[in-house]
Amino acid sequence: MSATDVSEDVLTVMQARIAAHRREKRLMTLSGIAIFLLLFFTASWWTDFGIGAIIDGLPKFGHYLAKLFSTPAGGGSAERIPIVSFAHLFGGWDTKQSILYWFYNIGTFISLMLDTVAMAVLATLLGFSIAFLASFPASHNLSPAPWIVWLSRRILEVLRSIPDIVFALFFVFCYGIGPLAGILAMGLHTAGALGKLFSELNENASSRPIEGIRSVGADWFSTIRYAVVPQVFPGFVSYALLRFEINVRSSAIIGVVGAGGIGEEIKKVINFNRYEDISAIVILVVLLVIAIDTLSGRIRQRFIGDARIA
Repeated sequence: MSATDVSEDVLTVMQARIAAHRREKRLMTLSGIAIFLLLFFTASWWTDFGIGAIIDGLPKFGHYLAKLFSTPAGGGSAERIPIVSFAHLFGGWDTKQSILYWFYNIGTFISLMLDTVAMAVLATLLGFSIAFLASFPASHNLSPAPWIVWLSRRILEVLRSIPDIVFALFFVFCYGIGPLAGILAMGLHTAGALGKLFSELNENASSRPIEGIRSVGADWFSTIRYAVVPQVFPGFVSYALLRFEINVRSSAIIGVVGAGGIGEEIKKVINFNRYEDISAIVILVVLLVIAIDTLSGRIRQRFIGDARIA
């Protein structure tokens, strides 16, 4: 057999392997699309979700905006939509149908928003501390024993599987109405969520520093301190900042059950049908979340550099 024949045989084998690889990738892609469509249409059928219903409701957005910038007869809104009039748009605090009229109680709103931020800060720090300590025994490559991994992961699963509003109801019953219940509720749920993320970061850490420090006789705590934490801590901070943004939004929700923050005011204004106040609070919450997202993004960039972990 000549060298040319051998080269042709090798080329044929390589082409066959490439073709088989392409067929395998094509099959996996088609299988993924089929599974996605099956799940989508099954869930849509089960929940009565339909694109047609969404399209039918789109004209109501225009109807809402038309009512928003209109002046109904009698000076009131039969549909309870907060009214803004272009003629009075930039009027004073006591001028109805002006933007400032929505924010006549701005002092109270800002005070409650600061309470909300403080609750989110404390809850994030509490959850971060618990997750930090629990993530190492919950990691397969770091835990001293398999049963410790199993127990740690089950505890974290329980903490993150219970919604924070359910935790809030429990703590309101135990401690009464106020921020303490909200802080504990969000803190425990944050611990469960961050604990899972932190343990995955631990398991993806490079094994070379770990094996190196173990080879010189370092104990478990020294291994964690000098071989693991320097690798994963930037990721921990990134996830914690992301969770802080989530907690700010959550604190506005759990406050509805009496767990402090702006949520209590939301419940009050809804009960009294004060829709101008509702609109003002929604605007403030959106602006707060945007500001926190921008600030935390800059902190992540400065702390982590070019690493895009979260």
